[in-house]
Amino acid sequence: MLSDGDVSVAILNLGAITQDWRVPLGGTRVPVVLGFDNPQDYATNPCHLGVIAGRVANRISGAGFTLDGQHHDLPVNEPPNHLHGGPGGVHARIWDMEPDGNRAVRLRLVSHDGDQGYPGQVTFEVMITLSGYELRYDMRATTDRPTPINLAQHSYYNLMGRGGIGDHRLQIMADQYTPVDAAMIPTGQIAPLGGMDFDLRQHRTMRQADPAAKGLDMNLVLTGGPDQPAASLSAPNGLRLKLTTDQPCLQLYSGAHLRHAAQPLPGQLHDAFSGLCLEPQGFPNAINTPGFPSVLITPDHPYSQCLRVRIAPGNAT
Repeated sequence: MLSDGDVSVAILNLGAITQDWRVPLGGTRVPVVLGFDNPQDYATNPCHLGVIAGRVANRISGAGFTLDGQHHDLPVNEPPNHLHGGPGGVHARIWDMEPDGNRAVRLRLVSHDGDQGYPGQVTFEVMITLSGYELRYDMRATTDRPTPINLAQHSYYNLMGRGGIGDHRLQIMADQYTPVDAAMIPTGQIAPLGGMDFDLRQHRTMRQADPAAKGLDMNLVLTGGPDQPAASLSAPNGLRLKLTTDQPCLQLYSGAHLRHAAQPLPGQLHDAFSGLCLEPQGFPNAINTPGFPSVLITPDHPYSQCLRVRIAPGNAT
């Protein structure tokens, strides 16, 4: 458990999961991410609540790729594709966990060559630090041979602590997105957002961004720099979120397929549209899309990602 003042965050060694995050508001402490009440229930976590997803987050077409002339078959866990690193990806593994005082924890995981079909031995390290209202994730990965890495932190945010997210107002600094086919695989295009309901350069409610309630699950190409907020979210109770990332893209998922998989945190209901994900990442399916920026790392060029999320009352400093 991380704590700083009245803010607290519960981190699990399974999947480096953010189980619970409490923010003080008007004499109460609001749970601002969806979670299961019993940590043991994360052994089955079909909606990936709170995990670090990888080795490669999002989808890989055909559940495989060719690298340096060798084809690598991956588990098919969203037929016919591979999703979020496979059923035994880093989200489903026990990480070594070492607390660093009351406000930080370091997690480490070694993924051996061939793990879930991926080449190379990879050592992952995630440092999670709470400072006031801000939670920071510093992610690193080193390898002994070229391999794709694309991690994504996968919390579901509900700043009201319960209920639906239709009245949450969202802004994302992106003017392009990557269209997908019927299997949710990018077509290889990078298309403008102008005129679409999910053009979120100006704040819109989630209801306005998805008026037909079909659900949003799309990769947006960010325009800002690593020190500028990539996304902001506000709720009717006055809580506000600001997300800053050094990644080129952000996956927006409005939780259309959320379902009750285990007993939620007290007061929560894990129904469709009861939480939304803001997942900084590299370009999805880049390993099979020559026109997308590469997600390959090498022994000389390791992986790094810095994600900062601040959730605070609107009048907080």
